[in-house]
Amino acid sequence: MVSIADVARLAGVSATTVSHAISGKRKVSGVVREKVHHAMRELNYVPTRAAQNLALGRTGIIALVVPDIAIEYFAELAKNVEAVAVARGYNVMIATTGFDAEREASYLEMMASRAVDGIVFASGAVLRSRTRTALTHGLPIVLVDEEVAGVELCTIVSDNEEGGRLVAEHLIGLGHRSVLEIQGASAPVTSVRRSEGFAAVWAAHGGVIRTETGDYSAESGRQAAERHLASFASSEITAIFAHNDLMALGAIDGLRSQRIRTPRDVSVVGFDDVSPGRYSFPQLTTVRQDVRSLGTQAAAALLDALESGDDLTIDRTVIPVELVVRGSTKAVRS
Repeated sequence: MVSIADVARLAGVSATTVSHAISGKRKVSGVVREKVHHAMRELNYVPTRAAQNLALGRTGIIALVVPDIAIEYFAELAKNVEAVAVARGYNVMIATTGFDAEREASYLEMMASRAVDGIVFASGAVLRSRTRTALTHGLPIVLVDEEVAGVELCTIVSDNEEGGRLVAEHLIGLGHRSVLEIQGASAPVTSVRRSEGFAAVWAAHGGVIRTETGDYSAESGRQAAERHLASFASSEITAIFAHNDLMALGAIDGLRSQRIRTPRDVSVVGFDDVSPGRYSFPQLTTVRQDVRSLGTQAAAALLDALESGDDLTIDRTVIPVELVVRGSTKAVRS
């Protein structure tokens, strides 16, 4: 089988130069390009992506690191990253970390050894110094969905602060002034920004906030709500804002088990707009993230850098969100 090395030998140039001449992604002189194409014709060589990747020291693979692919939000993110990558001739390796910082760090260190060409990274755990070192050493990395404090990288996130504001304005408009906010455990930046946006509006109207934390699972939302059943039953708390839909749905289930009804007794708002919330009863009021744009823009930014050979631009792209009002919220009973 004729290889790219055979073409390079006949043309009297390096294999990398052959790859540049074939792909057109690097400038080569007309003379050199003609030598390469003449050698290809002589040897009946048909270039493949694998051959080009080998010549350039690449794998043709990018990695996507997410907390849990079983969570629909991250499955949708993965689908959109993969769609862009495959359309541009790349394969995607998906690594799930289970919200565990040690697993995150281990995956990043393995990938930094050139097991992949670049990484789309959706962090789910509190970053340790080991993880920060891996993030800033070696491979091109795009952060998506979650920001990393103190690390300057290309970052693509939703407007989480605006999402929090939208929730607060909606509940305030319905007459609510007391809320249980179920935040993300270990205070990831996304959760902090949602809280900041929510609190700014809520405080301006004299509202009272109680807080709990959850691990983004439905069960953690249920447990958080159950710790305040007496306050819900007495209408001391009339609303819940959960930082993702699964925790919101878990909270609704926990209330229902104690015959506290949503939205008649307690209004509930989530964040993400995953399909279980659209088909629950009542349907869930939530903040819709544009997960398609998050995934496609993150993948495109990484692949553009890989194909151009340029460094990734260090910036922060913010994707708009919108409030979707459904049946889980209503005005406070007078």
